[in-house]
Amino acid sequence: MTVSYAQIREAIPGVFSEQCETRVVLDHVMSKWGVLVLSTLSDGTQRWGELKRGVPGISEKMLASTLKTLSADGLVHRESFPTVPPHVEYSLTPLGRELMDRMLPLMEWIADHAGAIVGGAGR
Repeated sequence: MTVSYAQIREAIPGVFSEQCETRVVLDHVMSKWGVLVLSTLSDGTQRWGELKRGVPGISEKMLASTLKTLSADGLVHRESFPTVPPHVEYSLTPLGRELMDRMLPLMEWIADHAGAIVGGAGR
């Protein structure tokens, strides 16, 4: 059963308002880099270099910032191993996996329709 935006707003008064924490979550999760980092991690645990290659165009600074934000949000787990050189792995938390179970169908839809939308055929 599909739920409408109006039904969500009716069930949770104030949701998505300017002061609501949902705006913060939307900003973190739906940002260009947030979506791409989470999508890349949906393929499994990755080290820094793998993740950087999996998100073409992201700078090291933006990758670090995005991972820090998503980790603080409880969506990404960072595990550091006491080795020389340092070994750090990133993976989705159970909450992050639940989010991606819902987001990957949207990503598939975007991949299927981006050409038509950007090319003007979707208008």
